[in-house]
Amino acid sequence: MKKQLMAVLMSASLAAAMVTPAFAEEASSEAETEGEGTPLRSKDYAPDWSHYDELIHEIRRDTDLEDREALMHEAEDMLMDSGAVLPIYYYNDLYLERPNITGTFSTVFGTKYFMHAQQDGQNMSVFKINLASEPDHLDPQLNSTVDGAALAVQTFAGLYTDALNDDGTTSIVPDLADGDPESVENDDGTVTYTVHMKSDLKWSDGSVLNANDVVYSWKRAADPATASDYSYLFDVFATGDDGTILVSAPDDNTVEFTLNGPCAYLMNLLAFPVFRPVPQAAIESASDWETNPGSWANEAGFVCSGAYQLQTWNHEESMVYVKNPNYWDADNVTVDELDFMLSADDTAILAAYQAGDIDYADSVPINEIQNLKDTDDFHVVPNLGTYYVCFNVNSEMFEGLTPDQAAMVRRALGLLIDRQYIVDTIGQTDQTPATSFVPEGMSDGHGGIFKENDDAYTFPVADAVGYYENKVDVDGAIELLKEAGYEFDENNQLAASNPIHINYLTNDSSGHTAIAQVIQQNFAVIGVTMDINVEDWQTFLNDRKSGNFNVARGGWLADYDDPINMLEMFTSDSGNNDPQLGK
Repeated sequence: MKKQLMAVLMSASLAAAMVTPAFAEEASSEAETEGEGTPLRSKDYAPDWSHYDELIHEIRRDTDLEDREALMHEAEDMLMDSGAVLPIYYYNDLYLERPNITGTFSTVFGTKYFMHAQQDGQNMSVFKINLASEPDHLDPQLNSTVDGAALAVQTFAGLYTDALNDDGTTSIVPDLADGDPESVENDDGTVTYTVHMKSDLKWSDGSVLNANDVVYSWKRAADPATASDYSYLFDVFATGDDGTILVSAPDDNTVEFTLNGPCAYLMNLLAFPVFRPVPQAAIESASDWETNPGSWANEAGFVCSGAYQLQTWNHEESMVYVKNPNYWDADNVTVDELDFMLSADDTAILAAYQAGDIDYADSVPINEIQNLKDTDDFHVVPNLGTYYVCFNVNSEMFEGLTPDQAAMVRRALGLLIDRQYIVDTIGQTDQTPATSFVPEGMSDGHGGIFKENDDAYTFPVADAVGYYENKVDVDGAIELLKEAGYEFDENNQLAASNPIHINYLTNDSSGHTAIAQVIQQNFAVIGVTMDINVEDWQTFLNDRKSGNFNVARGGWLADYDDPINMLEMFTSDSGNNDPQLGK
């Protein structure tokens, strides 16, 4: 999941063409058809992504864990070879919080919890917070942003949820569930799980909440008609003859569901926002619920089940959440009211914090990090995720190139980026430069670390894990571009006959803009020109999803500790497939 989704999208009206080398145009014209008159794909310069889809499908069903790891490495090899994502650094998360506030926490996946905060050891009447600007979705099954997930976990209870341990770590504990799942392995290799729920649960409007709501919600999230970006998370479920996922309610307090096989990250899924039940009656009372599935939660007052309910929403300005008396654990919620400032202006956010208008700020202007990092207010916590540059592989900027040539262009540009400089001067909190997409420290699914060589896989460079070395390689970039057909002058600048011009879009944050400026300077070393364009948060989210961009800032915070989560987002049917691979 993205850090403020960590994605930037480009409007088609801003799209710029890349002038392609002459021989590439000839190659394209010679390949108008495949075989005996079979038309090529509409974007014949995009990679064939069918094998990637098959790999992810196989990984989801593979019960041989070492074989599964090897397949995940193969998938990452294929992703990196496409050049569609250029990893920049692996995330950590910085924020400001008053030193006398305790009890808040953030998981390594970036989800933040505020309902058990205290100030000076006492319960709080109001906690004032900034996470981001206007949220895109408050329906937990439609949200795909980190700030949206933080709002969702305040308002929707799940069968399970995250909890803060005494030692500062987090763990997953029952929420609506009454104990851990029970499991039975079936003769066909599938596994059936049973979860018992607490009795007398209620929605915020006082109506009954039970196992039937879970069944409805999971089937809704998995249904293509809902258009959930996370519908692919339900691909681990076995399906019935009607093609729907196998989940049922044997009685009002029991949920039973069947997966294709054992799932090491099941508990992470059950605590994830998209698996949290939503109210059928409230959803289907909206007049446009079939064509606009999230409309029921577009204004304050919607029915929910968590610690808080949204009382007021002044769009683009503020949101006020108040304690939900019908939440099953309301007696242990220590904050009566959460007030959210909606802004992406780092300078205004810091000014509000310093003035005492907010108690928690999830972003800091880059020019203030050094001044703040040694204060008691400044915090850095680990994350599992990757900041990257994203190419739309169907962009017209690659028209006239073969798929291999287009990939060479993307990888060549990746060799020009000075990752260490970005970390040192913009990140400034000891992020690790990223050499490939799956972040360092992520598990391999069977007790080891994915990015360490073992019997299941040896990396292409055995003593330097990853695909990009942490250095700028101008000569390597020029060599790749020449291989793709580009000509250079005697000064190793792109020849006037084949210029490369890029439009790069980023959201309005000082850090993202600064990174774009560094990349702009890096590309200029060989004569590549780049314009930086900015869109508001909701616009670029929607542009990204629809493929209405050429080159974008991207980012992904894992939803659970398994490499499949970093890889399955790029299947051709995924709503989170920003590069439009296979689309």
